[in-house]
Amino acid sequence: MKYRTRTYYTDAQKSSMWERWKEGWTLHQIAQLFNRAHTSVQGILSRTGGIRPLARSRSATALTLAEREEISRAMVEGQSIRSAAARLGRAPSTVSREIKRNGGQSDYRAIEADSAAWDRALRPKHCKLVENTALARIVTDKLRLLWSPEQIAGWLKHTYPREERQRVSHETSTAASSFNRVVP
Repeated sequence: MKYRTRTYYTDAQKSSMWERWKEGWTLHQIAQLFNRAHTSVQGILSRTGGIRPLARSRSATALTLAEREEISRAMVEGQSIRSAAARLGRAPSTVSREIKRNGGQSDYRAIEADSAAWDRALRPKHCKLVENTALARIVTDKLRLLWSPEQIAGWLKHTYPREERQRVSHETSTAASSFNRVVP
């Protein structure tokens, strides 16, 4: 068989695959529609165990693109965060966090911020303790000394005030202790 470059299917193509799969088509029959090997279709369908995933949607409380554009206009006009928040009917802290996490007042762009928010919302996320073994070892050592999760989180915040990578929430410490995800 001739090797092909990696194929990326559009959302419409994936939807078509799911419809055919639900109707009882075989992988080979579905693959013939796209002139591809059945393994490429199998890869799409097997990621969720053969069950069609739910369409992604945003939380009702999340900022919309229109609200982000309004924030962007307010920043260009030199308005305060409080006045922009009042126009949107949002808390000033919400608008402030939005601006801070997306480039600051001078570099805030609505479309880029909306795209970044969509990417940040992807689940599941990797646990910080899985990605940072040094941090996992510190948390483990403190748990073995019978420190509470709140004590560990507070100690890390105090010990590493400028290093966000070296901090965890008390919920993360609790999960590490309750699931025995401790490093030997």
